[in-house]
Amino acid sequence: MPKLNKKKIFNDPIYGFITINHDIIFDLIEHPYFQRLRRIKQLGLTHLVYPGALHTRFHHALGTMHLMQLAIEVIRSKGHKITDEEAEGVSIAILLHDIGHGPFSHALEHSIVNGISHEEISTLFMDELNKEFNGRLDLALKIFRNKYKKKFLYQLVSSQLDMDRMDYLKRDSFYSGVSEGVINTDRIITMLNVKDDELAIDEKGIYSIEKFIIARRLMYWQVYLHKTALSAERLSVKILKRAKELALEGVELFCTPALHEFLYHQHDLKAFRKNPELLKIFAELDDIDIMASMKIWKNHPDRTLSMLCDMMLNRKLYKIKLQSKKSTKAEIDDIAGKIRKKYKLADDQVGYFVFQDSIINNAYNPKMDKINILMKDGKMMDIKEAADTLNISALSTPVKKWFLCFPKH
Repeated sequence: MPKLNKKKIFNDPIYGFITINHDIIFDLIEHPYFQRLRRIKQLGLTHLVYPGALHTRFHHALGTMHLMQLAIEVIRSKGHKITDEEAEGVSIAILLHDIGHGPFSHALEHSIVNGISHEEISTLFMDELNKEFNGRLDLALKIFRNKYKKKFLYQLVSSQLDMDRMDYLKRDSFYSGVSEGVINTDRIITMLNVKDDELAIDEKGIYSIEKFIIARRLMYWQVYLHKTALSAERLSVKILKRAKELALEGVELFCTPALHEFLYHQHDLKAFRKNPELLKIFAELDDIDIMASMKIWKNHPDRTLSMLCDMMLNRKLYKIKLQSKKSTKAEIDDIAGKIRKKYKLADDQVGYFVFQDSIINNAYNPKMDKINILMKDGKMMDIKEAADTLNISALSTPVKKWFLCFPKH
């Protein structure tokens, strides 16, 4: 039987042709766990604001792998050793970094599974794939968990200047049409360097990094934390929360077998580790399960679930007031009273329609992990100190905003 040609080429709208440098990468892309990412939108419900934002986690994962391959070649060209095994390992780590994402991005983490982050599920998937591939992912897992001797490889996967952020800023900007997010990935990657096992940017790339941080700040306000996108995401959380409540009370709900498992049972990380079958069931979940269910739930006898699904499907989203101060209890009670009366809601149902929450925008956090600038004299400086613009100092201060949600009419 002839050997399959695994050096495939993908045509990407952002970077043009993307090639695969390692046979195992092709095999991982072909795996059902990875193919599932084609059915999960990168930006959840943001297409309700920007109609073009329909790209998937699959797109994004391939983009990060491409940028990683470029970064490896640049770092090697500057005299730093990255073996072929390390190149393969770090490429696998970035390719699979989002494999644990559930439908609608982060909405699932707060509703039908109990406090499990997508990073933890990604690790479970990688462990499972490692068994299937007879230990070929050992090095990738060490890098992903930051347990490998070369720290800079982990920083390429997860840091404030990783390939994940670089791809999603450029890709999300392209598909949403928000040009403020455009960054010069070629320039940034060409300026990558390593000093004392830390990822760094050559001094002459400093302005590209300033632009990168500013672009991230603007993309958060205009796309990721756009008030209508926030409204839609919170609505999806409320829908799943209500569905879960009803399911645990024994109410019959239409749902796919995979969604049924997570609605009718309480599963946390311990349950996933105890029962390997749960991961396989989770791998069947995608955006289609949730949207199909909402279409049916719109006509469910439970009025709260029915109203919430109708709001989502017909884009009658919550009105959302974004403000720097918390709303007072009196303000919330006043709105809640009007909504209760108008929709004839029971006291315990009002919280699905009137609620307050907060968001934080932190474009650069020097306390978490720094973006290092490698100066011409060989010294390393944090971007906050090295930048000759006051913007970076301002952008490293977190901005917290409160928002109040309630039905528009």
